[in-house]
Amino acid sequence: MKDETEGPWLHALSVVRPALVLAPTTFLAGLRDGFARNGVSNAISRHDNGPIYDWVMSLVGLQGISDRVAFAFTAQHGLATWEGVREGLRTRPACSHLQGHWQFRGCGYQKSARTCAEPHLLPSCPLPALPLRKGTLNQAAYSLALFIRDACHGDLVGWIDRRLADADPGFGMTDRAAVMKDAVLSPLSEVHGVGPKVWSMLLADLLLGADPSRERWVATGAAMIAIDSLVHAFLHRTGILRRLECEHPYGPACYGPAGCASVIGGLARRIDAREFNAAHPVNFSRFVQAAIWAFCAEGGYGICNGNKIDDRQRCDQIYCPAYSTCDRIVFRVK
Repeated sequence: MKDETEGPWLHALSVVRPALVLAPTTFLAGLRDGFARNGVSNAISRHDNGPIYDWVMSLVGLQGISDRVAFAFTAQHGLATWEGVREGLRTRPACSHLQGHWQFRGCGYQKSARTCAEPHLLPSCPLPALPLRKGTLNQAAYSLALFIRDACHGDLVGWIDRRLADADPGFGMTDRAAVMKDAVLSPLSEVHGVGPKVWSMLLADLLLGADPSRERWVATGAAMIAIDSLVHAFLHRTGILRRLECEHPYGPACYGPAGCASVIGGLARRIDAREFNAAHPVNFSRFVQAAIWAFCAEGGYGICNGNKIDDRQRCDQIYCPAYSTCDRIVFRVK
């Protein structure tokens, strides 16, 4: 990646600015209002796992499918709940994989094939009873519950507090947020069926919005970034990746040393997010990522996406607010 003092970063800042200007100034307030309404903020103050778990599971099901389809399925069939899964574990299932968090690996439940690692125990197993869209989600529900019970000793909020406090290198350290982020993100990646991208998205919002009085939570959440295909495509089309000499295919490389996440982090370090809302943290990677996503997504402004742009040729949207500074690089080779 190019040195931060060179021209490519100036180009990146100029082409991203329209997205930042268009981004809702109420981004942070919206998160906090949402958590107040759904009871998660209150649950955190009481160290109550239930509402937090239920909120996480309501969003885990969005993986690999459109939000509309996922929400329609949930409305018809229901969700995994903390109380429901705890009740399943209280039945003391015979399966060795349900004995604890560290034993869960290898469960292998497949809803469509109606099989698992120990199929002879399926008739009495509580895991398949969850009304979820696919077996991986059933596994995620039990894996997360076991993680909270065993790895967090039954207190997810307390576990997050301890992990962040133990990892905190102190105010003023340039890598403070990154170190604290890894302290919670790495262990949570052991939960089956919930990838780092999804955890980054969930934790960013939870840590930022659920309890503003927890300074470490806010600092860590502000630095968390989830890269989806829209953000990656924006960074490619605009020429940001090429100018910074960090072009790469969409996927795991987005989180590499010269990936999209590093680029978003680099942009955030050069943007004082208080310009857009005085309540924002100065360095606010999540806001930068969310602004780009909203600029591209059909659910936002829908400006920079494959529905508006023929990716076999250069973008010709002359009314795009970034048009004059955008390199308009072809996203797909003909």
